[in-house]
Amino acid sequence: MSNNPIGIFDSGVGGTSIWKEINALLPYEDSIYLADSKNAPYGEKSEEHILQLSIKNTELLLSKGCKLIVVACNTATTNAIAHLRKNYEVPFIGIEPAIKPAALNSQSKKVGVLATKGTLSSSLFNSTSEMHASGIKVLEQEGTGLVPLIEQGKVESKETKELLEKFLTPMLNAGVDYLVLGCTHYPYLIPVLEEILPENIKIIDSGEAVARQTKSVLRKNSLGNSSKEKGKHQFFTNTNVAVLKSFLKDVDEHIVVENMDF
Repeated sequence: MSNNPIGIFDSGVGGTSIWKEINALLPYEDSIYLADSKNAPYGEKSEEHILQLSIKNTELLLSKGCKLIVVACNTATTNAIAHLRKNYEVPFIGIEPAIKPAALNSQSKKVGVLATKGTLSSSLFNSTSEMHASGIKVLEQEGTGLVPLIEQGKVESKETKELLEKFLTPMLNAGVDYLVLGCTHYPYLIPVLEEILPENIKIIDSGEAVARQTKSVLRKNSLGNSSKEKGKHQFFTNTNVAVLKSFLKDVDEHIVVENMDF
């Protein structure tokens, strides 16, 4: 079992930002990645629909022998991971907006969170905010429209920049000094965000923390790959292969990117 692959799923290409962090920290692990772009964005769907999509993705990864599953989607984590952990035996790693480090380090005591509706409205997000952001003003902003643009490969388009400027203006006016990215698609927007935001505002996402947690859980469960050969990686998408490939063009690894109906 320890030499089996790590499974990762997201509502599209965004979770590749998490995969890159995991691969950098765990280079000898094999992986299978599902980009459920056909159903993106998850953040605008009902909790029940998100749960059904998460079950579908989980069972597909388990059918391929995955030893651990990373739910590389904030919305799926907040709406489905409790059910997945209860009903399947493999370990699950989830993604939560990094409110805790932002709240601990904020000097202005004002933190911005850019996330999907499905994440911001979830009970897990709200309990995390209450636990870690006491005394901090948290300015929440739904990033409506951003995921479809990223899924179309329009990361640096005029439309994307205009949306970001609209979303960020209230945060800038309020004086935030941290921007928490609450969607795994959003790290791909960092170059555009850095053009818009002043230098004193720090951008923070969950990627490195998720990779460290994955390593810890593998070790705790004696699931680490014993091979000393670089891992092999399969990526599957149910839409355009070219878009997924474009988000992996900087990866110098043994990867296979294929289309699959799921």
